[in-house]
Amino acid sequence: MSREIEGLERCCGTLGRRAFLHSSLVGLWGLGLADLLRAESSAAAAGAPAARRKSILVLWLWGGPSHMETFDLKPDAPSEYRGEFRPIRTNVPGIEICEHLPLLARMADKFALIRSCSHDSPGHVNSTHTMLTGYPGEREETPPYRPKYPDVWAVTNKVVGDWSTGVPPFVALGTTRYNGGAYLGAGVDPLVVAGDPNGAEFRVKELTVESSAQARFTRRAGLLQGFDTMRRTMDAAAEVGAFDVFQQKAISVLTSDAAGKAFDLQREDPKLRDRYGRHPVGQRCLLARRLIEAGARIVTVDFPSVPGQKAFSWDDHASVWNIFEQMKIRLPVLDQVVSALIQDIHDRGLQDDVLLVVMGEMSRTPRLSHSDGQPGREHWARSMSIFLSGGGMRMGQVVGATNRLGEEPVDRPVTPNDLLATWYQYLGVPLDTQFTDSGGRPVAILPQGQPIRELI
Repeated sequence: MSREIEGLERCCGTLGRRAFLHSSLVGLWGLGLADLLRAESSAAAAGAPAARRKSILVLWLWGGPSHMETFDLKPDAPSEYRGEFRPIRTNVPGIEICEHLPLLARMADKFALIRSCSHDSPGHVNSTHTMLTGYPGEREETPPYRPKYPDVWAVTNKVVGDWSTGVPPFVALGTTRYNGGAYLGAGVDPLVVAGDPNGAEFRVKELTVESSAQARFTRRAGLLQGFDTMRRTMDAAAEVGAFDVFQQKAISVLTSDAAGKAFDLQREDPKLRDRYGRHPVGQRCLLARRLIEAGARIVTVDFPSVPGQKAFSWDDHASVWNIFEQMKIRLPVLDQVVSALIQDIHDRGLQDDVLLVVMGEMSRTPRLSHSDGQPGREHWARSMSIFLSGGGMRMGQVVGATNRLGEEPVDRPVTPNDLLATWYQYLGVPLDTQFTDSGGRPVAILPQGQPIRELI
């Protein structure tokens, strides 16, 4: 067995596509749109406060991108720390980022960097749980990898409610990983859209009604026959129930012009599609912007594999691949799509109402490791960088700093809870919100944390 395959088996963050799907078939999202809409309406009926129309778009770099190769380089550190890449100046004096991100370097006035985020979770699963719920994940990582606490997206979906029946409020473009609604139920989970939007055969089967079912919309039996996936998942959860108003709303999503138009990338200027990049991540990001503009509140984008990349992951262990070789493949793509998103959001006047976040669940060790002469970095969450743009927040700045070796924060430490508190405040979710868990106990959405004052 090759060294690469051995590494993939050891760490779920470096799973190849087939291996990951095999490990995560149980417990991923799946209840129907009717359940999602029903849950949101319940939140509104319970007196949930109305929020301003704010959206968030998250580009998730699964596996953990190294801060030392992206947004917090240490050119004066010893060679065993600093690596091969060098920083370049940006259009904001004093801010430097990686030399392989030249397009972003020209628009540092439009983004902010948090360089001092830190947590103690060691693995991909528990780190994701920590970053997205504010509660530490279980140290033992075993399938089906479902959370004990609802993540920030589920909470927001529950509290804020939907804006439009025509577009799903929460869409995940690509595989969602190890997060979800927990005791809030799967009705607040996203509509997951797989596939490559750049492909000629791309279609959103979840939003497509077979012609044979068109005449049976007004009958519950027709609905269940026309949507086999929805039927199976709802039956499994004992949620079939009556053919009620929420199923009617689900049908309106499935058949609305708004949803169909939002997912139709052929409506975009080919030059803009080229700017994003004619590859899966570029077209997913363009689609994410279209969905938000059409009325979606939350869109997450999984950074998929790009040509030449060994797996769809930023999990750069020395035992599986050469971190610098793989970063030279990924970083130009990241540079292209994020710079295109920022410019597009600004060109459309959305910079106050759309918050773009680029992040992963952890970072990598500041000190390089080697396996048979191959360089890499291992799991590390004690110092990590997070990229933000828009949302009406203060851009053109860096929040916090790490020490000269990039090992830990030395200025303005930021916790995942602080980041989540910032997002909640932005999205209109009161920080004192509580829910009742499956045991009947009241649980706060965050045990601690304060919004990051430098941003808001």
